[in-house]
Amino acid sequence: MKKICLAALIVGLPLAASAQDPVKVDPGHYKVLVDNASVRVLKVTVAAGEKTPTHAHPDGIIVPLTGANARFTLPDGKTRDAAMTSETPIYDPAGTHAGANVGTNQLEAILVEIKSKTAAAATLPTGRPGMAQTILAEGPLAIAYRSTAAPDFQEAAGSTHDFDQVVIALGPADIALSIDGKPAKSKWQRGEVQFVGRGVKHESKNTGGKPVDFIIVGVK
Repeated sequence: MKKICLAALIVGLPLAASAQDPVKVDPGHYKVLVDNASVRVLKVTVAAGEKTPTHAHPDGIIVPLTGANARFTLPDGKTRDAAMTSETPIYDPAGTHAGANVGTNQLEAILVEIKSKTAAAATLPTGRPGMAQTILAEGPLAIAYRSTAAPDFQEAAGSTHDFDQVVIALGPADIALSIDGKPAKSKWQRGEVQFVGRGVKHESKNTGGKPVDFIIVGVK
């Protein structure tokens, strides 16, 4: 289990003003993938040597898709360095910072921003039939798992969970996921995201005949 409060990554004040919204002040580095009442999911892309202006985030989990070295400037002017490890999620509280990619690799990450300030009464599983799960990051509002779906993994039609989940693909994968009766997403690429709301009926099945790895962020 990896629980990290990286003040260097997301620190300081709550997201208070729209002027601090990273999507508004820095749309070149932040792209919205999902936005609903529970979460906002952003794709973060910062090339080596590039900087991001001061912005704020609520509590969230960041999932690096590449290894990178970042430097964060806090509201008091102090700086903190953080080494991000690919596919190692980090839970961080709400905060404000400016950022810079001080390494030689492009930073690519998925940031799951959690809109609720309190956790609901939800039970997040440590495993499911046909799916091995390892907790990599945990905080008061969410948990991030590395999840491996076995070749025979499937969830029956009408399956539900009492928590929200953000599913993030770690590579090309053949997993059929149908949510609320909509057509199934069956082909995945690294970094693609799907949101499954609490209580929403869905079904899924590994159709590729081999184990598949995902990061799943469960929101309490």
